[in-house]
Amino acid sequence: MAVPRDQNQVAPPDLLSDAELHATILKANMTVGGNSAFHNFNNDFAHVSDPAERRRLALAEIDKAPFGWYHVRACAIAGIGFYTDSYDIFTIGLVTSMLGIVYFGGILPAEADTAIKAATFGGVIIGQVSFGILSDVVGRKSMYGLELIIIIVVTLAQALSSGSPAMSIVGLMIFWRVIMGIGIGGDYPLSATITSEFATTKWRGFMMNAVFAMQGIGQLSAALLLLVVTAGFKDSLIGSPTHTICSMSAGCNSAVDKMWRIMIGMGAVPGCVALYFRLTMPETPRYTFVVAARDAPKIADDPEAFRRAKWPLAEADEAGRIPTLLPGPAAEPEVPKASWADFGQHYSKWKNLKVLLGTALSWFCINVGSYGLWLNNPIILKAIGWSGNDNMYEHFYDTAVGNIILVLAGAVPGYWVSAAIIDTVGRKPVQLFGFFMLTLTFCIMGFHFWNLSGEALMVLYTITQFFFNAGPNSTTFIIPAEVFPTRYRSTSHGISAATGKVGAIIAQCVFGPLRVIGADPVKAVSDPRWGTPWLPHIIQIFALFMLAGFFTTLLIPESARKTLEELGAGDELPAPPSPTSSSQTEKGPSEQPSSP
Repeated sequence: MAVPRDQNQVAPPDLLSDAELHATILKANMTVGGNSAFHNFNNDFAHVSDPAERRRLALAEIDKAPFGWYHVRACAIAGIGFYTDSYDIFTIGLVTSMLGIVYFGGILPAEADTAIKAATFGGVIIGQVSFGILSDVVGRKSMYGLELIIIIVVTLAQALSSGSPAMSIVGLMIFWRVIMGIGIGGDYPLSATITSEFATTKWRGFMMNAVFAMQGIGQLSAALLLLVVTAGFKDSLIGSPTHTICSMSAGCNSAVDKMWRIMIGMGAVPGCVALYFRLTMPETPRYTFVVAARDAPKIADDPEAFRRAKWPLAEADEAGRIPTLLPGPAAEPEVPKASWADFGQHYSKWKNLKVLLGTALSWFCINVGSYGLWLNNPIILKAIGWSGNDNMYEHFYDTAVGNIILVLAGAVPGYWVSAAIIDTVGRKPVQLFGFFMLTLTFCIMGFHFWNLSGEALMVLYTITQFFFNAGPNSTTFIIPAEVFPTRYRSTSHGISAATGKVGAIIAQCVFGPLRVIGADPVKAVSDPRWGTPWLPHIIQIFALFMLAGFFTTLLIPESARKTLEELGAGDELPAPPSPTSSSQTEKGPSEQPSSP
């Protein structure tokens, strides 16, 4: 005799029809989230009860999908974070001179300038390590978007900050820059890992490189905005010939105060565009199957566990899928549970530790050189004639145009050349050749510094910027998101990235002050290189770091055209085979990403 039941109540499993039973299994396998940028591949195959087969189908769908607009959207949403990161870091270099005019009578003290810039990198290190670990512990979805919220809120806080008798503007900026750095740092392991785990195998390098290449667009945008605000306040700036006079002029001082706030505040706008997509993304399928599903109840394989569970009924007719829903006997290989003990055991093996050392030390070496070179932009700008000092309008105008020239000549082309070749040439050859060329250019600049004309120095500087971004600066971001197992992928990327930012701090705090040893202000009037006479020796040291980076690259495996499971250090689940035509008939009704 049938027992009547309320539609809102949960029926005992033994009273469920076959269709209801399998609809319940379907709902148990479903995960939340999904949008036009990050598709929920897990739910496409939630009707497949065997977890190993469900995983195989979902990962095959990701790895073998043709490149299409879905992938473009995913790159755009992840890339907006790096656009914002780069914009915020690059802008502070332009803004500190404005803070000197508004708050310090013309020139910001050197120690305050260094402290503000280094504070960002200190926060970045904290964010890279902490978000990297948390992403592996609680999941990518739970953390993605939080770092963007931090950046947006802190950006607005900086733009609204002002000094007072109790708190100097330098102290406020250092405080906010540390917190902003945490958000910027968190974006590194999250965006890299998520893009890697959603990317098709064939185009994974291009997709990740496209995300990272948004840094160049962010730098370009900062320089363009400086050009815009300079033109907007031209009438207030043009009457002040020096920083000191501008500071004493009410009109010029007010204009510069508005300029730096606009420059900082605009950094919050791109993040607001991407925030919705990050907060509504699904968990990455690889994390779902390898980490999150580890402790999930195996409903199909454990009838007793199912009888003890209280699963709400799904209002769907799954009768047509019953043949594919029947529990299968396949057993899924066990994945080691992520823990500190397992982490230590994993990296106690040289084959695993050498990869982490290779990615971390390579990133360290490249950041020492790249950020060290970035500190010397003013010297290069003077060498090419973009350092006008007749009035404050010309000063800011020439700074903006000069930076636009440098970014367009070296940085932006380098990023996209790397993106074009990285999947065909391979990550390791690109990184090795980049380090080789950087060693060569640094040696030429360092040992022939005083014999080079301004034009020759400009050419070498541009070539160096190109090979930074067409080589190790891009590959050191991509490789750590590919070569580690899923359960430690984000943590390992965060450790590698944080090691790199230690190199940036060293370049900022150690090599920066060394430049001015033996400076001669009189000679610097005719040749700006006399303002930093120790610079050739620093560049020679950078050449040594580039050579070291060449050798640390040898510790890293090639990852091009390999699935993440193949690269999982030998203890991940086996790589899913290529999808067959028959597997296409097993897909659920969920909409699939399509190519154009």
